Amino acid sequence: MPLILNGATSGSTTLQATDAVTQTITLPNNSGTVLTSLSTQSAFPANIAGNGPAFSAYNAGTQSISASTSTKVVFNAEDFDTASCFDSTTNYRFTPNVAGYYQFNANVYQTGGTYSYVWLNFYKNGSSTVECNRVSSTGQGTLNGSALIYLNGSTDYVELYARAQGGTTLQLGASSKEFMNFSGFLARSA
Repeated sequence: MPLILNGATSGSTTLQATDAVTQTITLPNNSGTVLTSLSTQSAFPANIAGNGPAFSAYNAGTQSISASTSTKVVFNAEDFDTASCFDSTTNYRFTPNVAGYYQFNANVYQTGGTYSYVWLNFYKNGSSTVECNRVSSTGQGTLNGSALIYLNGSTDYVELYARAQGGTTLQLGASSKEFMNFSGFLARSA
């Protein structure tokens, strides 16, 4: 036999078992909450990523980096930015609005230059946090890296930097999101 709950002004909700198995729904006492919709991150139980911030950005051009200088990599276009937390016009950084542990991934295509070492670094709040390097003496190739970084959800931010040690200017970019991309998402809330 179905249970029918009438709405306050119109409409109704029907609860009905779909098979002959006995089912029990246990509701919390007066101090509990029954969730009927998970429309915001705060509605999820603790440590569930749910619908937290996520972004995917890329470089729509090329970039030159002076030798022996750590330089922020420009990601000036976006595939998506679910919570408007990635700045693709000024600072090229991700500043999420939910505290938690974020997974970041990056690919940077070097199109030219001669150097001894090339580094790709994830920076948190202006300081190197995770370093990924590649030894090379010339030319073309893809640098990539990933990092899991805690961010407080209000002031912490992450950027990507590159550095070529010795040699000439490092050339980055291929005007294609397949070669120059930076992405991140909330893996677990705090």
